[in-house]
Amino acid sequence: MEASSKNNFFKEWGLTIIGAIVIGLLVWKFLIYTVWIKSASMKPTLEVKDRLIATRVYNPENLNRGDIVIFDSDELKEILIKRLIGLPGDHIEIKDGIVSVNGEQLNEDYVKNNEVCNKTFDVPEGEYFFLGDNRANSDDSRYWKDPYIKGEKIQGKAKVKIYPITDFKVYK
Repeated sequence: MEASSKNNFFKEWGLTIIGAIVIGLLVWKFLIYTVWIKSASMKPTLEVKDRLIATRVYNPENLNRGDIVIFDSDELKEILIKRLIGLPGDHIEIKDGIVSVNGEQLNEDYVKNNEVCNKTFDVPEGEYFFLGDNRANSDDSRYWKDPYIKGEKIQGKAKVKIYPITDFKVYK
């Protein structure tokens, strides 16, 4: 291979490889990222040391009740992952640990370790209410001084559990 054809080969493939790396980094930075579970507040759905792929959330109005969401908690000064229970404008009543939203009892078959709690919440516009699945071991909206998370504090939504590989799971 002569020198000019080698240069052309490296220019073509070099630009392609650099372009692919840049696109990959942009996707990773602005669309998806990985999350490592540090607490047992979402057991049995998520265990300590599980790893997830999450999509970034730019419009929290597209989230649904029941989504597993990553957000920044000003009160606890850390990033948390919890289940979205209350949307803006919702009336939430927790009686003997059973959660009702706008008068309808939620089917929470993912909750395996419930806790007796009796409280009522009205979610303000632009804010959200979160609970852990492991209710007896979750520092969540029920106990915070300000129980609501502003939409701009929401960072992502869990999409796929990738580790441990034996527990691979896709979340809707």
